[in-house]
Amino acid sequence: MSTIDKLCQELGQKLIGRGYCVTTAESCTGGGIAQAITDIAGSSQWFSHGFVTYSNQAKQQLLAVPESLFLEHGAVSQAVAEAMVEGAINTANADLGVAVSGVAGPGGGSQEKPVGTVWIAWKLKNNPVKSRCYLFSGNRKSIRNQSVTESLTGLIQAL
Repeated sequence: MSTIDKLCQELGQKLIGRGYCVTTAESCTGGGIAQAITDIAGSSQWFSHGFVTYSNQAKQQLLAVPESLFLEHGAVSQAVAEAMVEGAINTANADLGVAVSGVAGPGGGSQEKPVGTVWIAWKLKNNPVKSRCYLFSGNRKSIRNQSVTESLTGLIQAL
């Protein structure tokens, strides 16, 4: 069993024990967190919504991320990741959420935000958002897998 599968099983057990539901808001992971979660049999008991908001327009339409945040901070930023998780929890009426926005590469990086820069935000309903910036290394697939692993780890820690 992979690390990601183990994390998903642990997350599911903790959510079931509390009667909670989780949601995801994903950009650079392209639905990888939701896929990992739904690979677990019975995950429909604790997972109802996964938002793949790859474009800024999708983040605005589905998660109510204000356009001003993109203009001021860029899509790969603490402000946008935190707004994404807030929007996902509100839209899905979930108890727990995670949001990911980053540069998976191989292109798209900059001096300020090189390839591998990923912002992840977590929120447990009625608690403050927690977020962290990572600088992952490797190819696109590796960066995305590291993002999924850290996202799941943070969800478990949030509980």
